Amino acid sequence: MRPKVAFYWCAACGGCEECIVDLGDDLLRVIEAVEIAFWPVALDYKEKDLQAMPDASLDIAFVNGAVRNVEQKDMAELLRAKAKTIVAFGACAQLGGIPGLANLSDSRAILDTAYGENGAPREEYGVDGETLSLPGLLDAVLPLDGVIPVDYYLPGCPPTPNIVRAAFETLLGPDRPPKGAVLAPDHALCEQCPRRGTRSETLAIHEFRRVQACVIQPDTCILEQGVLCLGPSTRAGCEARCIAANMPCTGCFGPTGRVRDFGAKALSAVASVIDAREDQDVASVVDGIADPAGTFFRYSLPSSFLERKCGK
Repeated sequence: MRPKVAFYWCAACGGCEECIVDLGDDLLRVIEAVEIAFWPVALDYKEKDLQAMPDASLDIAFVNGAVRNVEQKDMAELLRAKAKTIVAFGACAQLGGIPGLANLSDSRAILDTAYGENGAPREEYGVDGETLSLPGLLDAVLPLDGVIPVDYYLPGCPPTPNIVRAAFETLLGPDRPPKGAVLAPDHALCEQCPRRGTRSETLAIHEFRRVQACVIQPDTCILEQGVLCLGPSTRAGCEARCIAANMPCTGCFGPTGRVRDFGAKALSAVASVIDAREDQDVASVVDGIADPAGTFFRYSLPSSFLERKCGK
């Protein structure tokens, strides 16, 4: 019998669902190799179909997106009961992702800002005699392993087709890596960067420039040009696609295995190359980094030591 596989989408943009389709012809080979038993974003499956499955009847469940509301938490717990193996698919499931920046506030303040203090949406509505309910927001955004045990992690925003293809081969093969493994190379992106040889051995940044305020030279290390690039702190595996498009790395593949807190590592790496001139102080150089929280913790605030601004 073919392995039974599920895909589910929590708080995310949909890019992780798209990257399955981006497999192209290889998607047909995946479909031949597995039985897709639950994929509600693409096929007509309902929660009741998942509930009716025996526990541990799914071989692998790929869950993308952070956990933002009660329904997502319930579905994550249900998938954990039904699947032998859970894969946190993409940066949001692995680290909390961009939705995790909501942890700079709390859910009440977010609703008040969006709807006004007296205009927050009701949790229940009556429509044509039926009662419809909206899932309540959790007080904090959580990575998937903040709700359920996770067996493997697939990084990226979204994971690249080659990373997804390799993950399927690994997880469907006879020799799986140890549980808890991140299914991507365990070294920094700079090691596979096509501009690696253009970075100075004694890199010294006197000023940070924003992408929209300068012209990035296509044949020189982007960080060398004073544009903040997180390649030194970020796990490889993305094939340096942003660099190839002449854009800096923003850190979506998360940390290497030797790093506990990606944001702290990125801060440390950047601090190590700041070199204020005699007429400057360090603070004036750092002031060139707009939105430090959104820069260094863009994908990882919920899984960082900080977890959130307003308490745990």
